[in-house]
Amino acid sequence: MRNLLIDLSEAARIFKRYRHVKRYGIRYYRGNADQICRQIVDECWNGKYFQTSTGHFCEFYMRDFGWCIDSLLKLGYRKEVIKTLEYALNIYSTHKLTTTITPAKRCRDVFTYSPDTLAFLIRSLRAAKADKLIKKYKKFLIKEIDRFCRIVLDKKTGLVKKHRTFSSIKDYAKRKSSCYDNIMVAVLNDELNRLKFYNPLPKIDYKKLIKEKFWTGEYFLDDLSKNKSVTGDSNVFPFWTGVFNNKNMLKKSVKQIQSKKLDKPLPLKYSSSKDPKGRMIFNEMFVPDYAHDTCWMHMGPLYVQLVKTIDRKKAQQYKRIYKNLIEKHHNFLELFHADETPYKASFYYADEGLLWAANYLTI
Repeated sequence: MRNLLIDLSEAARIFKRYRHVKRYGIRYYRGNADQICRQIVDECWNGKYFQTSTGHFCEFYMRDFGWCIDSLLKLGYRKEVIKTLEYALNIYSTHKLTTTITPAKRCRDVFTYSPDTLAFLIRSLRAAKADKLIKKYKKFLIKEIDRFCRIVLDKKTGLVKKHRTFSSIKDYAKRKSSCYDNIMVAVLNDELNRLKFYNPLPKIDYKKLIKEKFWTGEYFLDDLSKNKSVTGDSNVFPFWTGVFNNKNMLKKSVKQIQSKKLDKPLPLKYSSSKDPKGRMIFNEMFVPDYAHDTCWMHMGPLYVQLVKTIDRKKAQQYKRIYKNLIEKHHNFLELFHADETPYKASFYYADEGLLWAANYLTI
């Protein structure tokens, strides 16, 4: 009942903004793309934590914060980063680790346990050099690491369980041990080893195992089902997280992304077509195509950061597309339809003022 009430509260806030946007439009920021993005990042800092957006996702998302932490640190926000981690851990430690913390300080999973929550928390603590927080919350972190192993890992293979649906970057999708989730296991393992922290994960060469199970020779598979399609997240995060750093493999993945037009009209799509029925959770009916072939602004800049390491000219082309889009809408929006109009559904309008703008500033 408690979770239902939290979900209804979140849904009400999203619908309230939808009605506001329908009547008044989105927020208008003045200036060029860089100036707009800097204003958004500044406004996402609410004095206590970096909220995910200035729109309806005004809560703390561990996942989204984890995507942005490197850029936030480069942009000079270390003090705010540390305060955000302290805020999150203070609340999490009285409950448990979840994907989000609502504005009312309630812990909530969207929609179920997500393997990347712990992975990005540990990675963020290490990146921010938050040694005092690691020491202060050591017992809580150990408890959550054990819970991760119990919930996520298949004891026989060391991989993510195939027959359980996890929330993830593509949280509306039902996937069988997705590549993204397994990369998060590898990230957690690497980060714990770097910190020389408690690590009960199997003594496995995760890089070797993931390559064996997911790498086709040309791209990473989406999951361990029979689905052979090329997807955006499965071919960005193996490299962006640093689990894989082979330039030849990256070039092949980028080539496949481009051949499937996942970067058209702007980077980046999850997939080039809709997943078959049964591979999406019930909630997706309220936001059709939300996690299919729409163009997302969370993965996009991360993908461009990778492309920059192998093709600077192409990366600059992508950045110009973003620049024009940001200056056209005078905002940094969540996602777009194939015709480059902001995503909208019957009761939903693409969120605005995303913290992801930090990643545009550091492309």
